[in-house]
Amino acid sequence: MDSVALEPSLYTVKAIFILDSDGNRLLSKYYDTELYPSMKEQKNFERNVFNKTHKADNEIAFLEGMTIVYKSSIDLFFYVVGSAQENELMLMAVLNCLFESLSQILRKNVERRCLLDNLDGVFLVVDEIIDGGVILESDPQQVVEKVNYRADDNPLSEQSVAQVIQSAKEQIKWSILK
Repeated sequence: MDSVALEPSLYTVKAIFILDSDGNRLLSKYYDTELYPSMKEQKNFERNVFNKTHKADNEIAFLEGMTIVYKSSIDLFFYVVGSAQENELMLMAVLNCLFESLSQILRKNVERRCLLDNLDGVFLVVDEIIDGGVILESDPQQVVEKVNYRADDNPLSEQSVAQVIQSAKEQIKWSILK
């Protein structure tokens, strides 16, 4: 019997997405472009995943040769997808970091409307946790500090240029003093 050894890889996450309670996409990032190259294929995969998991009381699923860890909260479903050989604990660490980071920046109000109102911060969190499929951070506190985003802060579009420059100067000043 031939045993094929797989090369270790840092590219552990194939995709991450958040769906609402109806299975509609709110956020998605696919890191393996060969896996589901078109939007149609991605949405079809998401629909299949949602149909398999939205009524289940598990935290892990195996579908289409992928390992999927997931979590639900009020009217949201959070998914992290890896290959079939991927360590479920690593994927679960990413999922927990995503959920806890969002919980902190959304002031524990992790639900559809609040998530959509702060989508820019949500994307920052995802980008801070994963880059190109490589896990960068799994500590929610570190992610929140790096993102430096709060749901009640003024978005940049509502700030004047002078306010943004002043805020940047203050941050630089404090980082120098530390």
